[in-house]
Amino acid sequence: MPAPSIINDCMRRNPLTIGREANLVQAIEMIVEYKLTGLTVTDGEGRAIGILSELDCIQGVLTALYNEGDPEHSLVGDVMSTDVSTCAPGDSIVAVAQDMLDSRQRRRPVVEDGKLVGQVSSSNVLWALMEHSRRKLYDAAK
Repeated sequence: MPAPSIINDCMRRNPLTIGREANLVQAIEMIVEYKLTGLTVTDGEGRAIGILSELDCIQGVLTALYNEGDPEHSLVGDVMSTDVSTCAPGDSIVAVAQDMLDSRQRRRPVVEDGKLVGQVSSSNVLWALMEHSRRKLYDAAK
């Protein structure tokens, strides 16, 4: 089996998503229950329109509390990041890893023909890089 080299080799297919009109508390419950670091926010046609990270959630809850509000009344669209960096299934793992480092963003929606087809996290990329390194060492020892 060849070493993983493109995003398709390590991405999570059919990731959990959420809409911008969803309640922030609902999103937090999903993140906690499924042990995620964030969610891709999609529109009605399945296009990635934002990212909701754990830090975005913390900011949303704190903002509501500081303003004597209730986080139950906050929406995902109020706190999500709209500066979305995406990648494609055929993109190089190394290039995406470098872009993650440069932008300090830990996840990338994987988009094909304008639609979300997966998500790749820094953990997925780290696994792929280590697997590539191990296979390279194994092949060199043959």
